[in-house]
Amino acid sequence: MPGLIGKKIGMTSIFDADGKNYPCTVLEIGPCVVTQVKTEGVDGYNAVQIGFGEVKHPSKPASGHAAKANTTPKKKYVEYRDFKEEQTVGTTLTVDFFTEGEYVSVVGTSKGKGFQGVVKRHGFSGVGESTHGQHNRLRAPGSIGAGSDPSRVFKGMRMGGRMGGDRIKIQNLQILKVDVEKNLLIVKGSVPGAKQSHVIVEK
Repeated sequence: MPGLIGKKIGMTSIFDADGKNYPCTVLEIGPCVVTQVKTEGVDGYNAVQIGFGEVKHPSKPASGHAAKANTTPKKKYVEYRDFKEEQTVGTTLTVDFFTEGEYVSVVGTSKGKGFQGVVKRHGFSGVGESTHGQHNRLRAPGSIGAGSDPSRVFKGMRMGGRMGGDRIKIQNLQILKVDVEKNLLIVKGSVPGAKQSHVIVEK
C-alpha cells in the first residue's frame, strides 16, 4: 500500500538531542480500512480502496458498501492502482505502517482565500509610489497588453481571481516521531490545509 489517509491536527515544534528546534506538523493517521479490492476482470483495472473517518448520518448506498467490508461508512476514500502487495477486504491499516526517519509525501487541499488581487495572488508590487499623482493605483495590476498589436490579451495573463483551495503535494517530509497508541505522525515542516482537514501520506 503506497500510503494512508488521515487528518491534520496542527503544528508544534520539538527539540533534538543537540537542542535544535524543528517546526513540525502533527497528523492523525488511520486507522484505515480496506473497503474494496478491485480487479481487472470485474472493474476493468486493479486497485485497492481504503477509507478513513466516521460518518454520523450515512446514506443507504454508503452503508451497504461498507457492510461488504464489515465496517462503518467512511468520510474519505482513496484508491491506489497497480499495487504490489495483496490486500484483503476488511483489513485495518494503522500508523505503524510508517517508521521514524523515513521521508514521505503529504497531499492536502490548501486553504481557500477567495477572490484576491494581483498583489496577494501573484506578488505584484502595485503601480508606482503614492506620490506623483498616483491616487488609487497602489495595488492595481497596471497594463495587461498592447492596443494595436496584438490587440488582445495573451492566455495565462496573471490577474486577480480565486486563490487557494488547490490540491497540493509536499514531497520529502521527514518523519520525526510515530505514536502508535494515539495514531499520531509528526513530520518536519508544514503541510497544506486547515486544521482537521483530510490529508494523504504516501511513501
